[in-house]
Amino acid sequence: MASFKLTVNGKEQTVEVGPDTPLLWVLRDILGLTGTKYGCGRGLCGACTVHVDGKPIRSCSAPMDTVANKKITTIEGLSADHSHPLQLAWLEDGVAQCGFCQPGQIMSAAALLGRKSKPTDADIDTAMAGNLCRCGTYQRIKGAIHRAAEGGKK
Repeated sequence: MASFKLTVNGKEQTVEVGPDTPLLWVLRDILGLTGTKYGCGRGLCGACTVHVDGKPIRSCSAPMDTVANKKITTIEGLSADHSHPLQLAWLEDGVAQCGFCQPGQIMSAAALLGRKSKPTDADIDTAMAGNLCRCGTYQRIKGAIHRAAEGGKK
């Protein structure tokens, strides 16, 4: 066990865990932030995507010793009142079906819009390629990203 400091959704936290404990389990089991989902456990599906220092990462495969002293943003920290343009676009376009992958999808999309405010279809395809949706809502996801980039207009 070791002590790790990190800032999660703007709040400084200290946790006592093994250095190889995945960030996902710290977020869910220790900090109670269950919006980040466990999908595959191997960093392949994107359900567990969070931002570390502004960049999207797969929290299921990020050991604590690699994220200590960094700023982490989860889906809960994207917007306190669910008013982030992506969250609003997701609702407006009815993106979610089962909803399981959506926190990871939104976090990957938020990172894309943070880098490129007006992404092309190709930009979206590239940025979202690592996020899997069992329900196949990829076209609605793309539409919602465009809607958010256009300020909610479609």
